[in-house]
Amino acid sequence: MITITKRKAFIPTSDELASYLDQFGRMFSLPATYQDMLQFSERHPLFDRTGNATHWASVIYPMDIQRDLYPRLTSIYSLLRTGELLAVPHLFVERVDFCEFGNSRPFRVRIVNQYNDNYDHFYMKIEDASRIYGLELEHLLSPNRINYLSHSGTLVEEHIAGVPGDVFIRDYLERPDLNKVRIAKEFVKFSERCFIRLLGDMRSYNYVVDMTPDFEEVQYRVRAIDFDQQSYEGRRNIYLPQFFKENNPVIHLCSTCLNLPTMNQYQEEERSLIARRYLSEHQRISHLIACMKQNPAEPPEKVATLKQELGEYHHSSAFDHCANMGEVVEQNLAITLARHLV
Repeated sequence: MITITKRKAFIPTSDELASYLDQFGRMFSLPATYQDMLQFSERHPLFDRTGNATHWASVIYPMDIQRDLYPRLTSIYSLLRTGELLAVPHLFVERVDFCEFGNSRPFRVRIVNQYNDNYDHFYMKIEDASRIYGLELEHLLSPNRINYLSHSGTLVEEHIAGVPGDVFIRDYLERPDLNKVRIAKEFVKFSERCFIRLLGDMRSYNYVVDMTPDFEEVQYRVRAIDFDQQSYEGRRNIYLPQFFKENNPVIHLCSTCLNLPTMNQYQEEERSLIARRYLSEHQRISHLIACMKQNPAEPPEKVATLKQELGEYHHSSAFDHCANMGEVVEQNLAITLARHLV
């Protein structure tokens, strides 16, 4: 089993990456920053609907700060959702939560429509280049589109809906109406997506399970929600969700419901889909990886360890000349997708 004991250092956004973000509509001048969110005066533990403690705390701002900050937050929500920086009068901030547990120490903002009480969330986080690379690769290579904004040390992300993986394992996995074969299939495909683009640390609380009713059955999709560990750690197993003890119940389910030929089939299906996305977005992916290669910030010893382990795993010497994680990601994509790119 794999454990991560240290928080990853924040990697600054380079000029090349900022230019990339601006070119592809991710860079906006925001009316509020992460530093503005730190001006709260009180915080109180937040519990879920069943009374269980969460890692979140609701924060309270002094009244003068709240009057100034909350309209700016609704404007950010409008910018995130519509692309326009408008102060929508019927939207208001109901609550702001803070999580000190996460590496990015995020704030979660709840926006409510006063006409129908419908609510949505978005997140304010410390900007980190690794996370941006992870968000972009998820947007380009996975079946999921990602909406986020970046500016001057602040990252704004939309909420990704779904049942948190740890809650799903605890409350859903043993339900009699659960289609266990479909769940097992989706975890195999999810694991393949993570490994191909080298997204690490997919412990159960770093992904969600999206459940969609179909005409006969429920369809499932496993989605990553934390992208801090995009191609940063040096161990190959960090990028394979099955090596985290938090996922043991799911791994047992997969080994019970699926045999090896079926697992291989699902992996090949996922590689084929990723290859199609890779071909359609090749220029943009190349531009992104060029940013990764031009401004390496990961420790050299982690690069050395990972390229050695991937070389042994793939039985290839292609990683020997990789000098940074950008080159490692590029090579891993090329090798794993090779037969689907011809």
